[in-house]
Amino acid sequence: MSEPKIKNMEEFASVSGISRPTISKYFNDPTSVRATTRERIERALDQFDYQPNMYAINQNRRLTKNIGVIVPYLADPFFAEMARHMEDLVIAAGYRPVLLGSHGDADLEVENLNSLRLMKPAGVLLAPLGRGSDPERIAEFSQDVPTVLFDANLETIGEAFVGSNNQQSINLIVDYLCRTGEPPSFFEMRLPSNPNAFKRRQAYVAAMEALGHEPQLIQVDGDGWEFEAIGFREGSRVLEERSLPTDTVLCSNDRLAIGFLSAAYQKGMRVGLGDGCALRVAGHDDHPFSRYTCPTLTTVSQDYESIATKSAESLFEVIESGSAEKMREETLFDGKLVMRGSA
Repeated sequence: MSEPKIKNMEEFASVSGISRPTISKYFNDPTSVRATTRERIERALDQFDYQPNMYAINQNRRLTKNIGVIVPYLADPFFAEMARHMEDLVIAAGYRPVLLGSHGDADLEVENLNSLRLMKPAGVLLAPLGRGSDPERIAEFSQDVPTVLFDANLETIGEAFVGSNNQQSINLIVDYLCRTGEPPSFFEMRLPSNPNAFKRRQAYVAAMEALGHEPQLIQVDGDGWEFEAIGFREGSRVLEERSLPTDTVLCSNDRLAIGFLSAAYQKGMRVGLGDGCALRVAGHDDHPFSRYTCPTLTTVSQDYESIATKSAESLFEVIESGSAEKMREETLFDGKLVMRGSA
């Protein structure tokens, strides 16, 4: 009985047990992989009778081996961590990563795309600003260059989107906070920069109502990406005014929560569980610094590695096929509750 026909490189990687980046690297340049690995790939090619789309591969060779990775703010450790994972994957697949930050500026985001266009990149991994982005310019770019979006979704733009399941993750932490103490209020920026914040607001309201509690939104002024400063300034104001409707605060993201924790400390308020604690504070993202706050921050983790891997693999698939996917694929990864000392 003959082996089933392999349709694409992803299926070949799965049945052969050889990583997708290694196979991609082999097809781009067989001498770039170890001799023993090359032999394994060639045996698998014979065994599974797989013939890659050489026309697409040859077309790709006319481009540079550059892959752009654009994030909103390189100083944000969340995006730095995502970019680090993506750089490793891009290099392993035989490409060269070109990392750019938009500094929260829509004009710079477009300028970064235009700079990459001049380099004739094989593709781009883009975490857009979101609300501040220029969707028409990004859509125009993505029609010419294979583009996969991650973190923030701009509907219909790019070949694919990969991000976090905000509905699931907010449900998870709201349920935990309600089970272990007073139902949480939701501390957020009135006009947040990232569209994930709107999704989290909606998910919070739905989760509270589903549990029979009245949602309590604390919407504060502030824009841009200086979240810790906004969390500290507005958290200080809210605590000074004694306007909190509950002793539990769920912040829209960990960076706001870090600022809020600092504000509570300055006011002499003890945050955490148990006797003598005046507040519980939680966040979202499992920011790299959240495990080092005082107290350590209870949060919901984003699956950095899976988001980075799926984003890169989706882009490699488009590059190697030589054509766009028929259907724009959206992939969301669930979060995990991380219980620490703050709530």
